[in-house]
Amino acid sequence: MRKATLLLLIIATSFALGFGFKTIISPPNQTPIKKVTGIGGVFFKCKDPKAIKEWYKTHLGFEVDKYGVLFKWYEGFDSTKAASTQWSPFKETTTYFEPSTKDFMINYRVDNLEALVIELKKEGVTIVDSLDTESYGKFIHIMDIEGNKIELWEQTGKF
Repeated sequence: MRKATLLLLIIATSFALGFGFKTIISPPNQTPIKKVTGIGGVFFKCKDPKAIKEWYKTHLGFEVDKYGVLFKWYEGFDSTKAASTQWSPFKETTTYFEPSTKDFMINYRVDNLEALVIELKKEGVTIVDSLDTESYGKFIHIMDIEGNKIELWEQTGKF
């Protein structure tokens, strides 16, 4: 009986030590990529972007510039992490939304664009172009299943 108990104790201890050692040397589970963190912009086609901007300025108080309006805000409860959402009317003849035939495009903010692109490619998502880096962020365009072009943006630097 003593031998069986001792053998059982040795096996249980060996298993526990092996499990503990594996846990220590194994890399922690990677946190899944947080895909979209917010809306980075709303873009739409119109007959006369200049007139539309003036209308929104006059009637809704938008502070417009050559691109539209940049709404500034802070992410969540962190008052140090500045963010923005861009509102931009485009001429109805723009080719910027192609290959989509829709009159709008939404820009979504993401945390780690390069990792997300790798994941999207594995999932068979249509990637329209290659990663573009500007002073204010990284961009890429994808298509959803209904032909809507989507702009993904990882903010870098200040806006």
